[in-house]
Amino acid sequence: MSDSAAEYLARRVPGHHPDLPETTVGTLRLDMRDGARTDHWYLTIDHQEVRVARLADDADLVVRADREVFDRMAAGRLHASAALLRNDFTVQGDLRLLPSLRRLFPGPPGARHPREVGCAGVGTR
Repeated sequence: MSDSAAEYLARRVPGHHPDLPETTVGTLRLDMRDGARTDHWYLTIDHQEVRVARLADDADLVVRADREVFDRMAAGRLHASAALLRNDFTVQGDLRLLPSLRRLFPGPPGARHPREVGCAGVGTR
């Protein structure tokens, strides 16, 4: 069973993320709506290190969506760019941080990094 977005953010996002560009610095606030209630998750990215807090402070990029959208992202069933194009969530602020959000959430189950695929093909010639 996959984690909910809240469990994923609390347990798997804090810490070092080598997939983030080393120069990425900024703050993101994820606003998860659940009916009339909204939970706020505040992510601070500083050179591949991510800190997570439960704050409603101003951020460089604010992403708003229903909890179900974030749960699908945490399960790897929804890509952040696809969600944006489908209007599954709204963003406000510095859009240059959106790819960071994509890199913090998992890819689809069974997905492989392009370098792994490329390296596997090199030895088969």
